[in-house]
Amino acid sequence: MGSADLSSYGATDILTPNIDSIGKQGLHFTRAYCNAPECTPSRTALLTGRYPQRVGGLECAIGVGNVGRYDDAIRLAARGELGLPATEPTIAQLLKQRGYATACFGKWHLGYDEKFSPNRHGFDEYFGVLGGNADYFTHREEDGANVLRHNGQTVEVEGYLTDLIGDRSAEWLSQRRRDKPFFLYVPFTAPHSPYQSPAHRTFTNQGDRRIYAEMVESMDANVGKILAAVPENTWVIFLSDNGGTQVGSNVPLRGGKSSLWEGGIRTPCLMRWPAVFAPGSYTTQVTLMMDITATILQAAGAKAPKLDGLNLLPVWQGKERNWSRTVFWRYRRGQDTRKAVLSEPWKLVIDNDQVELQDLASSPFEQLNQAKTHPAVVVELRKKLILWEAAVQAPRLTLLR
Repeated sequence: MGSADLSSYGATDILTPNIDSIGKQGLHFTRAYCNAPECTPSRTALLTGRYPQRVGGLECAIGVGNVGRYDDAIRLAARGELGLPATEPTIAQLLKQRGYATACFGKWHLGYDEKFSPNRHGFDEYFGVLGGNADYFTHREEDGANVLRHNGQTVEVEGYLTDLIGDRSAEWLSQRRRDKPFFLYVPFTAPHSPYQSPAHRTFTNQGDRRIYAEMVESMDANVGKILAAVPENTWVIFLSDNGGTQVGSNVPLRGGKSSLWEGGIRTPCLMRWPAVFAPGSYTTQVTLMMDITATILQAAGAKAPKLDGLNLLPVWQGKERNWSRTVFWRYRRGQDTRKAVLSEPWKLVIDNDQVELQDLASSPFEQLNQAKTHPAVVVELRKKLILWEAAVQAPRLTLLR
Protein backbone atom coordinates (compact mmCIF):
# COMPACT_ATOMS: atom_id res chain seq x y z
CA MET A 1 0.00 0.00 0.00
CA GLY A 2 1.28 3.44 -0.90
CA SER A 3 1.64 6.19 1.67
CA ALA A 4 -1.25 8.07 0.03
CA ASP A 5 -3.68 5.18 -0.54
CA LEU A 6 -6.00 5.88 2.40
CA SER A 7 -8.62 8.62 2.45
CA SER A 8 -7.07 9.97 5.65
CA TYR A 9 -3.70 10.23 3.89
CA GLY A 10 -4.97 12.08 0.84
CA ALA A 11 -6.53 9.47 -1.45
CA THR A 12 -9.49 10.90 -3.35
CA ASP A 13 -10.38 7.78 -5.36
CA ILE A 14 -10.30 5.21 -2.53
CA LEU A 15 -12.80 5.19 0.35
CA THR A 16 -11.45 3.69 3.58
CA PRO A 17 -13.83 4.73 6.39
CA ASN A 18 -13.07 1.78 8.67
CA ILE A 19 -9.30 2.09 8.51
CA ASP A 20 -9.53 5.88 8.80
CA SER A 21 -11.67 5.51 11.92
CA ILE A 22 -8.67 4.06 13.75
CA GLY A 23 -6.83 7.36 13.40
CA LYS A 24 -9.91 9.50 13.99
CA GLN A 25 -10.51 7.70 17.25
CA GLY A 26 -6.84 7.75 18.17
CA LEU A 27 -3.42 8.57 16.74
CA HIS A 28 -2.35 9.52 13.20
CA PHE A 29 1.37 9.23 12.24
CA THR A 30 3.09 11.52 9.76
CA ARG A 31 6.64 10.08 10.04
CA ALA A 32 6.14 6.31 10.32
CA TYR A 33 8.64 4.14 8.46
CA CYS A 34 8.96 0.51 7.44
CA ASN A 35 12.28 -1.14 8.30
CA ALA A 36 12.67 -2.04 4.64
CA PRO A 37 11.15 -1.24 1.24
CA GLU A 38 9.86 -4.81 0.78
CA CYS A 39 7.75 -7.37 2.63
CA THR A 40 9.99 -10.02 4.20
CA PRO A 41 12.50 -7.74 5.97
CA SER A 42 9.75 -5.41 7.20
CA ARG A 43 7.88 -8.35 8.73
CA THR A 44 11.10 -9.64 10.26
CA ALA A 45 11.58 -6.31 12.04
CA LEU A 46 7.94 -6.17 13.14
CA LEU A 47 8.00 -9.63 14.68
CA THR A 48 11.46 -9.42 16.29
CA GLY A 49 11.69 -5.74 17.24
CA ARG A 50 15.18 -5.67 15.72
CA TYR A 51 16.84 -4.65 12.47
CA PRO A 52 16.19 -7.46 9.94
CA GLN A 53 19.90 -7.55 9.11
CA ARG A 54 20.54 -9.26 12.46
CA VAL A 55 18.73 -12.37 11.20
CA GLY A 56 20.62 -12.60 7.92
CA GLY A 57 19.43 -13.46 4.42
CA LEU A 58 16.11 -11.64 4.73
CA GLU A 59 16.98 -8.23 3.29
CA CYS A 60 14.50 -8.55 0.42
CA ALA A 61 11.32 -10.47 -0.26
CA ILE A 62 11.63 -14.27 -0.45
CA GLY A 63 10.84 -15.33 -4.02
CA VAL A 64 7.96 -17.55 -5.11
CA GLY A 65 8.70 -21.17 -4.23
CA ASN A 66 11.26 -20.27 -1.54
CA VAL A 67 13.79 -18.65 -3.87
CA GLY A 68 16.66 -16.51 -2.58
CA ARG A 69 17.10 -13.29 -4.49
CA TYR A 70 20.63 -12.23 -3.55
CA ASP A 71 23.86 -14.02 -2.63
CA ASP A 72 23.30 -14.61 1.10
CA ALA A 73 19.66 -15.61 0.55
CA ILE A 74 20.67 -17.98 -2.27
CA ARG A 75 23.22 -19.67 0.02
CA LEU A 76 20.65 -20.06 2.78
CA ALA A 77 18.04 -21.44 0.37
CA ALA A 78 20.52 -24.05 -0.85
CA ARG A 79 20.91 -25.24 2.76
CA GLY A 80 17.18 -25.17 3.49
CA GLU A 81 17.66 -22.24 5.88
CA LEU A 82 15.88 -19.38 4.08
CA GLY A 83 13.42 -18.07 6.62
CA LEU A 84 13.04 -16.64 10.11
CA PRO A 85 14.61 -19.18 12.52
CA ALA A 86 12.42 -20.31 15.40
CA THR A 87 15.34 -19.42 17.69
CA GLU A 88 14.65 -15.74 17.05
CA PRO A 89 12.35 -14.49 19.85
CA THR A 90 9.19 -12.97 18.36
CA ILE A 91 6.54 -10.70 19.79
CA ALA A 92 4.07 -13.62 19.69
CA GLN A 93 6.37 -15.87 21.72
CA LEU A 94 7.10 -13.17 24.28
CA LEU A 95 3.44 -12.23 24.72
CA LYS A 96 2.45 -15.88 24.93
CA GLN A 97 4.80 -16.17 27.91
CA ARG A 98 2.73 -13.40 29.51
CA GLY A 99 -0.44 -15.46 29.12
CA TYR A 100 -1.67 -13.98 25.84
CA ALA A 101 -3.67 -15.97 23.31
CA THR A 102 -2.02 -15.47 19.91
CA ALA A 103 -3.17 -15.81 16.33
CA CYS A 104 -2.07 -14.84 12.83
CA PHE A 105 -4.37 -14.73 9.82
CA GLY A 106 -2.96 -13.75 6.41
CA LYS A 107 0.35 -13.49 4.62
CA TRP A 108 3.42 -15.03 6.32
CA HIS A 109 6.35 -14.60 3.88
CA LEU A 110 9.01 -15.54 6.44
CA GLY A 111 9.85 -18.98 5.12
CA TYR A 112 8.02 -21.82 3.38
CA ASP A 113 9.42 -24.76 5.36
CA GLU A 114 7.45 -26.05 8.33
CA LYS A 115 10.29 -25.19 10.72
CA PHE A 116 9.69 -21.50 9.89
CA SER A 117 5.90 -21.69 10.26
CA PRO A 118 3.88 -19.22 12.34
CA ASN A 119 3.04 -21.97 14.84
CA ARG A 120 6.78 -22.34 15.52
CA HIS A 121 6.98 -18.63 16.24
CA GLY A 122 4.45 -18.45 19.05
CA PHE A 123 1.13 -18.30 17.21
CA ASP A 124 -1.50 -20.64 18.63
CA GLU A 125 -3.61 -20.34 15.49
CA TYR A 126 -2.63 -19.65 11.87
CA PHE A 127 -4.57 -19.42 8.63
CA GLY A 128 -3.16 -17.83 5.49
CA VAL A 129 -0.67 -18.06 2.62
CA LEU A 130 3.00 -18.85 3.09
CA GLY A 131 4.53 -16.62 0.42
CA GLY A 132 4.37 -13.01 -0.60
CA ASN A 133 1.21 -13.26 -2.68
CA ALA A 134 -1.25 -15.68 -4.23
CA ASP A 135 -4.22 -15.70 -6.56
CA TYR A 136 -7.05 -14.20 -4.51
CA PHE A 137 -9.52 -16.87 -5.66
CA THR A 138 -7.48 -20.08 -6.15
CA HIS A 139 -4.94 -19.28 -3.40
CA ARG A 140 -2.13 -20.54 -5.62
CA GLU A 141 1.16 -18.93 -6.51
CA GLU A 142 2.44 -18.34 -10.02
CA ASP A 143 3.95 -21.84 -10.16
CA GLY A 144 0.54 -23.36 -9.41
CA ALA A 145 1.33 -24.42 -5.84
CA ASN A 146 -1.47 -24.12 -3.29
CA VAL A 147 0.08 -22.13 -0.41
CA LEU A 148 -3.03 -21.77 1.76
CA ARG A 149 -2.37 -23.29 5.18
CA HIS A 150 -4.22 -23.85 8.44
CA ASN A 151 -1.86 -24.70 11.29
CA GLY A 152 0.63 -26.35 8.96
CA GLN A 153 -1.90 -28.26 6.85
CA THR A 154 -2.64 -27.45 3.21
CA VAL A 155 -6.32 -26.59 2.86
CA GLU A 156 -8.77 -26.03 0.00
CA VAL A 157 -11.23 -23.27 0.87
CA GLU A 158 -13.45 -21.32 -1.49
CA GLY A 159 -13.59 -17.55 -1.30
CA TYR A 160 -11.84 -14.27 -1.98
CA LEU A 161 -8.65 -14.28 0.11
CA THR A 162 -9.20 -10.87 1.71
CA ASP A 163 -12.66 -11.99 2.89
CA LEU A 164 -11.27 -15.28 4.23
CA ILE A 165 -8.65 -13.44 6.28
CA GLY A 166 -11.16 -10.94 7.62
CA ASP A 167 -13.77 -13.57 8.46
CA ARG A 168 -11.29 -15.86 10.23
CA SER A 169 -9.95 -12.94 12.26
CA ALA A 170 -13.40 -11.77 13.36
CA GLU A 171 -14.45 -15.33 14.15
CA TRP A 172 -11.37 -15.92 16.31
CA LEU A 173 -12.04 -12.69 18.21
CA SER A 174 -15.65 -13.66 18.87
CA GLN A 175 -14.73 -17.15 20.09
CA ARG A 176 -11.70 -16.36 22.27
CA ARG A 177 -11.82 -16.47 26.06
CA ARG A 178 -12.82 -13.03 27.31
CA ASP A 179 -10.76 -13.32 30.49
CA LYS A 180 -7.49 -13.80 28.59
CA PRO A 181 -5.49 -11.05 26.87
CA PHE A 182 -4.80 -11.58 23.18
CA PHE A 183 -2.44 -10.63 20.36
CA LEU A 184 -3.87 -10.84 16.85
CA TYR A 185 -1.66 -10.24 13.79
CA VAL A 186 -3.64 -9.78 10.54
CA PRO A 187 -1.33 -9.33 7.53
CA PHE A 188 -3.67 -9.00 4.56
CA THR A 189 -2.15 -9.78 1.15
CA ALA A 190 -4.11 -6.85 -0.30
CA PRO A 191 -3.28 -4.75 -2.16
CA HIS A 192 -0.32 -6.83 -3.40
CA SER A 193 -0.44 -8.27 -6.93
CA PRO A 194 -2.06 -10.14 -8.62
CA TYR A 195 -4.53 -7.30 -9.02
CA GLN A 196 -7.91 -8.96 -8.49
CA SER A 197 -10.88 -7.43 -6.75
CA PRO A 198 -14.05 -9.28 -5.75
CA ALA A 199 -15.65 -8.00 -8.96
CA HIS A 200 -12.61 -8.52 -11.22
CA ARG A 201 -11.30 -12.06 -11.05
CA THR A 202 -9.10 -11.86 -14.15
CA PHE A 203 -5.45 -12.41 -13.22
CA THR A 204 -3.12 -9.49 -13.94
CA ASN A 205 0.23 -8.45 -12.53
CA GLN A 206 0.10 -5.00 -14.14
CA GLY A 207 -3.13 -3.82 -12.57
CA ASP A 208 -5.06 -0.62 -12.98
CA ARG A 209 -5.98 1.97 -10.39
CA ARG A 210 -9.69 1.11 -10.40
CA ILE A 211 -9.12 -2.56 -9.52
CA TYR A 212 -6.47 -1.56 -6.99
CA ALA A 213 -8.95 0.79 -5.32
CA GLU A 214 -11.53 -2.00 -5.14
CA MET A 215 -8.94 -4.25 -3.48
CA VAL A 216 -8.16 -1.64 -0.84
CA GLU A 217 -11.85 -0.96 -0.24
CA SER A 218 -12.43 -4.71 0.19
CA MET A 219 -9.66 -4.78 2.78
CA ASP A 220 -11.27 -1.79 4.49
CA ALA A 221 -14.58 -3.64 4.70
CA ASN A 222 -12.82 -6.58 6.35
CA VAL A 223 -11.02 -4.28 8.76
CA GLY A 224 -14.53 -3.14 9.66
CA LYS A 225 -15.49 -6.73 10.51
CA ILE A 226 -12.49 -7.02 12.79
CA LEU A 227 -13.12 -3.69 14.52
CA ALA A 228 -16.71 -4.74 15.20
CA ALA A 229 -15.42 -7.86 17.01
CA VAL A 230 -12.66 -6.14 18.98
CA PRO A 231 -13.31 -5.43 22.70
CA GLU A 232 -13.48 -1.72 23.45
CA ASN A 233 -10.22 -1.19 25.31
CA THR A 234 -7.98 -2.85 22.74
CA TRP A 235 -4.88 -1.39 21.13
CA VAL A 236 -5.47 -1.46 17.37
CA ILE A 237 -2.65 -0.67 14.92
CA PHE A 238 -2.79 -0.38 11.14
CA LEU A 239 0.21 0.05 8.82
CA SER A 240 1.69 -1.07 5.51
CA ASP A 241 4.93 -3.02 5.02
CA ASN A 242 6.45 -0.88 2.24
CA GLY A 243 5.69 1.89 -0.21
CA GLY A 244 3.36 1.48 -3.14
CA THR A 245 4.12 0.19 -6.62
CA GLN A 246 3.22 2.20 -9.73
CA VAL A 247 -0.46 1.38 -9.38
CA GLY A 248 -0.37 2.64 -5.79
CA SER A 249 0.25 6.24 -4.74
CA ASN A 250 3.10 7.70 -2.70
CA VAL A 251 2.38 11.30 -3.71
CA PRO A 252 4.08 13.65 -3.00
CA LEU A 253 6.97 11.46 -1.83
CA ARG A 254 9.81 10.38 -4.09
CA GLY A 255 10.21 6.75 -5.13
CA GLY A 256 8.25 3.65 -4.26
CA LYS A 257 8.55 0.00 -3.33
CA SER A 258 12.13 -1.38 -3.35
CA SER A 259 13.67 2.10 -3.08
CA LEU A 260 14.98 3.84 0.03
CA TRP A 261 13.51 7.19 -0.89
CA GLU A 262 10.67 8.30 1.33
CA GLY A 263 8.07 6.78 -1.00
CA GLY A 264 9.60 3.34 -0.56
CA ILE A 265 9.73 3.26 3.24
CA ARG A 266 7.16 5.75 4.55
CA THR A 267 3.98 4.02 5.67
CA PRO A 268 0.52 5.15 6.72
CA CYS A 269 0.17 4.29 10.40
CA LEU A 270 -2.89 4.66 12.62
CA MET A 271 -3.44 3.59 16.23
CA ARG A 272 -6.48 3.40 18.46
CA TRP A 273 -6.33 2.73 22.20
CA PRO A 274 -9.17 4.51 24.03
CA ALA A 275 -7.48 4.50 27.43
CA VAL A 276 -4.25 5.97 26.06
CA PHE A 277 -4.64 8.02 22.84
CA ALA A 278 -6.91 11.03 22.56
CA PRO A 279 -9.21 11.02 19.51
CA GLY A 280 -7.81 12.89 16.53
CA SER A 281 -4.25 13.17 17.88
CA TYR A 282 -1.16 13.35 15.66
CA THR A 283 2.52 12.54 16.06
CA THR A 284 5.51 13.60 13.96
CA GLN A 285 7.92 11.30 15.80
CA VAL A 286 10.16 9.22 13.52
CA THR A 287 8.84 5.71 14.18
CA LEU A 288 9.96 2.40 12.71
CA MET A 289 8.16 -0.94 12.78
CA MET A 290 10.59 -2.30 15.36
CA ASP A 291 9.60 0.58 17.68
CA ILE A 292 5.97 -0.53 17.57
CA THR A 293 7.07 -4.00 18.68
CA ALA A 294 9.25 -2.68 21.50
CA THR A 295 6.45 -0.41 22.71
CA ILE A 296 3.87 -3.21 22.73
CA LEU A 297 6.19 -5.50 24.70
CA GLN A 298 6.93 -2.76 27.24
CA ALA A 299 3.24 -1.99 27.66
CA ALA A 300 2.47 -5.69 28.18
CA GLY A 301 5.25 -6.10 30.73
CA ALA A 302 6.96 -8.74 28.60
CA LYS A 303 10.61 -9.52 29.21
CA ALA A 304 12.34 -9.07 25.88
CA PRO A 305 15.93 -9.60 24.76
CA LYS A 306 17.89 -6.56 23.66
CA LEU A 307 15.86 -4.82 20.96
CA ASP A 308 16.75 -2.16 18.40
CA GLY A 309 13.27 -0.69 18.67
CA LEU A 310 12.45 1.92 21.29
CA ASN A 311 9.48 2.31 23.61
CA LEU A 312 7.97 5.50 22.15
CA LEU A 313 4.70 5.51 24.05
CA PRO A 314 5.52 8.65 26.10
CA VAL A 315 6.19 10.56 22.86
CA TRP A 316 3.12 9.22 21.06
CA GLN A 317 0.99 10.27 24.04
CA GLY A 318 2.45 13.77 23.91
CA LYS A 319 3.98 13.46 27.38
CA GLU A 320 7.49 13.95 25.99
CA ARG A 321 8.93 15.87 23.05
CA ASN A 322 10.05 14.06 19.93
CA TRP A 323 13.20 12.04 20.39
CA SER A 324 16.11 12.79 18.06
CA ARG A 325 17.59 9.58 16.69
CA THR A 326 19.66 8.00 13.96
CA VAL A 327 18.18 5.03 12.08
CA PHE A 328 19.39 2.86 9.21
CA TRP A 329 18.21 0.81 6.25
CA ARG A 330 19.89 -1.65 3.91
CA TYR A 331 18.19 -3.42 1.02
CA ARG A 332 19.70 -6.09 -1.21
CA ARG A 333 18.26 -7.79 -4.27
CA GLY A 334 20.18 -9.31 -7.17
CA GLN A 335 23.13 -7.02 -7.77
CA ASP A 336 21.47 -4.03 -6.13
CA THR A 337 22.54 -2.79 -2.71
CA ARG A 338 20.82 0.27 -1.29
CA LYS A 339 21.59 1.89 2.05
CA ALA A 340 20.25 4.88 3.93
CA VAL A 341 20.86 6.76 7.17
CA LEU A 342 18.36 9.18 8.68
CA SER A 343 19.77 11.55 11.28
CA GLU A 344 17.38 14.47 11.29
CA PRO A 345 17.27 16.61 9.32
CA TRP A 346 19.82 14.80 7.16
CA LYS A 347 19.21 11.66 5.15
CA LEU A 348 22.01 9.95 3.26
CA VAL A 349 21.04 7.50 0.51
CA ILE A 350 23.60 5.28 -1.22
CA ASP A 351 21.85 3.62 -4.16
CA ASN A 352 24.53 1.33 -5.59
CA ASP A 353 27.07 3.96 -6.76
CA GLN A 354 24.76 6.95 -6.47
CA VAL A 355 25.22 9.05 -3.32
CA GLU A 356 22.69 11.68 -2.30
CA LEU A 357 22.37 13.80 0.81
CA GLN A 358 18.95 15.27 1.46
CA ASP A 359 17.88 17.83 4.05
CA LEU A 360 14.35 16.69 4.81
CA ALA A 361 13.59 19.90 6.69
CA SER A 362 14.13 22.10 3.63
CA SER A 363 13.48 19.48 0.94
CA PRO A 364 10.98 16.96 2.36
CA PHE A 365 10.39 15.40 -1.06
CA GLU A 366 14.12 14.76 -1.65
CA GLN A 367 14.58 16.96 -4.70
CA LEU A 368 17.85 18.69 -3.76
CA ASN A 369 21.06 16.67 -3.50
CA GLN A 370 23.43 18.44 -1.09
CA ALA A 371 26.23 15.86 -1.05
CA LYS A 372 28.69 18.23 -2.76
CA THR A 373 27.80 21.26 -0.65
CA HIS A 374 27.99 19.38 2.68
CA PRO A 375 30.77 16.78 2.24
CA ALA A 376 31.50 16.66 5.99
CA VAL A 377 27.95 15.50 6.69
CA VAL A 378 28.33 12.77 4.07
CA VAL A 379 31.56 11.56 5.68
CA GLU A 380 30.01 11.54 9.16
CA LEU A 381 26.90 9.62 8.09
CA ARG A 382 29.00 7.13 6.13
CA LYS A 383 30.99 6.42 9.30
CA LYS A 384 27.80 5.80 11.24
CA LEU A 385 26.56 3.48 8.51
CA ILE A 386 29.79 1.43 8.58
CA LEU A 387 29.59 1.05 12.35
CA TRP A 388 25.94 0.03 12.14
CA GLU A 389 26.62 -2.59 9.46
CA ALA A 390 29.32 -4.13 11.65
CA ALA A 391 27.02 -4.13 14.67
CA VAL A 392 24.09 -5.88 12.93
CA GLN A 393 26.08 -8.52 11.06
CA ALA A 394 24.25 -11.85 11.35
CA PRO A 395 26.24 -14.72 12.91
CA ARG A 396 24.70 -17.31 10.59
CA LEU A 397 25.96 -15.42 7.55
CA THR A 398 29.51 -15.33 8.91
CA LEU A 399 29.52 -19.13 8.85
CA LEU A 400 28.14 -19.26 5.29
CA ARG A 401 30.68 -16.81 3.95
